[in-house]
Formats: sequence, structure tokens, C-alpha cells
Amino acid sequence: MRGAHLLLLAEPPLDPSGDEARRELRRELVRPEYYQDDIVDRLTRWLDRLISSTVDAASGSSGLATAAAIVVVLLIVAAVLVLVGRARRTASGRASSAPALTDEAITADELRARAEAALAAGDPATALVDAFRAGAVRQVERGRIEDVPQATAHELAGALVTVFPEHRTAVLRGADLFDGVLYGERPATPAEAGELLALDDALAGRTARR
Repeated sequence: MRGAHLLLLAEPPLDPSGDEARRELRRELVRPEYYQDDIVDRLTRWLDRLISSTVDAASGSSGLATAAAIVVVLLIVAAVLVLVGRARRTASGRASSAPALTDEAITADELRARAEAALAAGDPATALVDAFRAGAVRQVERGRIEDVPQATAHELAGALVTVFPEHRTAVLRGADLFDGVLYGERPATPAEAGELLALDDALAGRTARR
């Protein structure tokens, strides 16, 4: 037993260690690519690489070391699932009850100009949020939808879809993008901000400026 104990102490440490695995997990989850492509697919590929490298590193060790390495990987998988699920629930909960429009006294044209300026300055997230608000406020100004100060993005989208059923897909996508960027900390792209500027143009019945 003493010899076996000394053998285990002499074995190389698991790769990755618990602390290293947690640091790697944090670094991986904050990468913006997860929000541009399918997060489940990317996490699956990353975990597959992690499992392969961990098993390879432990292959020259005892069966106990290999089993311990696999346990570490499984714990990381469980942590990933918990973190992703919690983030989705938190973002969904915040977005489902948060008003899309602020108490700021501002017109649709001012919001539109601010969105275009933000996009030109390289801030697509601000541009996207202001573009969605500009589209909603414009229709409030024209009396096509009601001015409901506490309305969420999807409640506004529902009202817009009633008036503009032909733009249903674009309107609902706009609400999803708005919530994801503003409440889900999802990076926005210039193309997505451009989509909502074009949606404002479409709902206003004019040719898109972009």
C-alpha cells in the first residue's frame, strides 16, 4: 500500500487541473464567436477537444489517474450546462419583463440619427438597440400602435405584427436581437444593426437608406 501511495504521488498532475480547467472554461465562454454561431455546436467541439487532450495526457498514467481525468472533464461538462442554462434563464427573465422604451423624451428621427451615428462610429450594439426603438417610436408617433411605456420588445413586436403582418419575420427577429443585445449581453454585428435600420425604413414605407 505504501508503494502504491508513493506511485500515485509520483505521477504527473492531471492536465488540466481543476483551477486550470475553470480558468479555461471562463476564457472559452466569453469568446464572442459563441454568439455568432451555434453555441451548442461550439461547446460540443470544445469539450470534444478537451476530452481528447485530457485522455491523451492521462493515457500513460494508471487507470486511477485516467478515471480521475475523466471525472474532471465530466464536472466541467456539468458546469458548462449549468452556466449556459442559468445565463439563458437570466437573460430571458430580464428581457421578458423589462420595458423596451425608456422614459427619455426623444423622437423616432432622433433615435434613428443616433443609431446611424453609432453604427458609423463602430458601435453596432448601440446602433441596433436605437434602431429597434426608432422603428417602434415612429409607429407610435404615427398612431399605428399604442404608446405603452412599459411594453417589452416582444409586446411591441406583437403590436407591430398586427399592423404589418407582411413583416412578421423581420419584426420578431428584431425583437429577439434587441433582447439578446440589450439584456443577454450578446454582441451585435453591423449587418444586424443594418437589418433593424432597414426594418424601420420598411415599416415607414420608404426605400431603405442603406
